[in-house]
Amino acid sequence: MSSAGYVPPAERAKSVTLPARPEPLRLNPAETAIIVVDMQNAYSTAGGYVDLAGFDIAGARGTIANIRRTLDAARAAGVLVVYFQNGWDPDYVEAGGPGSPNWHKSNALKTMRARPALQGTLLAKGTWDYAIVEELQPQQGDILIQKTRYSGFFNTNTDSVLRARGIRTLVFVGIATNVCVESSLRDAFHLEYFGVMLEDATHHLGPDFIQKATIYNVEKFFGWVATVDDFCGTISQAAPVHD
Repeated sequence: MSSAGYVPPAERAKSVTLPARPEPLRLNPAETAIIVVDMQNAYSTAGGYVDLAGFDIAGARGTIANIRRTLDAARAAGVLVVYFQNGWDPDYVEAGGPGSPNWHKSNALKTMRARPALQGTLLAKGTWDYAIVEELQPQQGDILIQKTRYSGFFNTNTDSVLRARGIRTLVFVGIATNVCVESSLRDAFHLEYFGVMLEDATHHLGPDFIQKATIYNVEKFFGWVATVDDFCGTISQAAPVHD
């Protein structure tokens, strides 16, 4: 995708205050990016890897709707949208072999080993499972970054892509709250980004307390927590200004 979503300094919108927890956070739309984490068929659609692995995906449809609202508001305010897309090459070389912890912990890889008929169908590049869901397809000006591990900062150019555009604040949405969202937000914290998680635009893998645990960790230690209504209402107040 191109970088047309970047707003030059002369056209930067005014800063606004997001009513986040544990305290309000100042946002400049030109220095903010929405990070859309792994909104692929694998994680949110019946017949995808997460569904086949036995996780409950019932809440994913509501998450998709809330992410779409978030992206509409962000794009209208000139906020950069960055997609993470998780998976590996068709031969799973990028997934690592038995010497990699990922080989042992990835539920997609474990599901395929338990059900050999699925081999090559889960999170392999070019497959339906790997594709971004239809409702959230990237648009002109968005950026798509492929990743091979939970965090979107591991072994990718994410940091340089964001810094080149002057991005300082990252608003996280996507799946799974307790895995790829949290991993990426933690890494963002250690790279000196201000991380915000929209709690109703993320979906977890596991029981409900998992979502609450991540919210607690983000709010207390790694960033800020807000809602879709908070973000959309705030960012809509940011009108472009000119020097």
